[in-house]
Amino acid sequence: MNNSLTNGARLLGAGLRALLALTVLTGVLYPLAVTGAAQALFHDKANGSEIRVDGRSVGSELIGQRYDLPLKKGQQTPEPDLRWFQPRPSNGLGTNSVNTQYQLILSGATNRSADSEELLRWVKEAKAAVVEDNSTAGYRVRPQDVPADAVTSSGSGLDPHISPEYARLQVHRVAERNHLDVKRVAQLVEDHIDGRILGFIGEPRVNVLKLNIGLRELSRQAGTRR
Repeated sequence: MNNSLTNGARLLGAGLRALLALTVLTGVLYPLAVTGAAQALFHDKANGSEIRVDGRSVGSELIGQRYDLPLKKGQQTPEPDLRWFQPRPSNGLGTNSVNTQYQLILSGATNRSADSEELLRWVKEAKAAVVEDNSTAGYRVRPQDVPADAVTSSGSGLDPHISPEYARLQVHRVAERNHLDVKRVAQLVEDHIDGRILGFIGEPRVNVLKLNIGLRELSRQAGTRR
């Protein structure tokens, strides 16, 4: 009987010591080591690829954001602020209906099939809006020139990039709205085109947030109010 109690106590003590050691190792030391290495070697990425302008955070280069006008009284859907380059549509995004204490936007796809009447309606309406919004007195957007990413959302709804074609399509409208020279805005777009990763992965792309930061600086240099 005494031997059984002694053996049981010994096993319990060994188990508690192992639990304590593993807790310290995997719950304290390992996270601290990984966090320290990330901060030392990949400080920007470890903090969410944050973009700061004039000392304040304006977003992340990994997450897309909207550029809309403030809602008017009684208005449910905001209108795009056409002074800025616009991102892809975000039809897949949902709102947090579970814990309404927090105003969260939930990432997701539309989950509509290619022959969905609702999806086709969204695309047609988006295409008509792109043509109308980006046509100016001296530049007319043709429906056949509207790229796919201008009328469809990404799988997450949070894609921070647009195609160079969509960015170029917006140049005349952005230049007109900001009283800027079209050539300078066009060059701004070209300067913000990122090539394929490692030269062959993915497609050329433009980060909309970085492009709009460049647009803001260009407007400041030109003396237009921003």
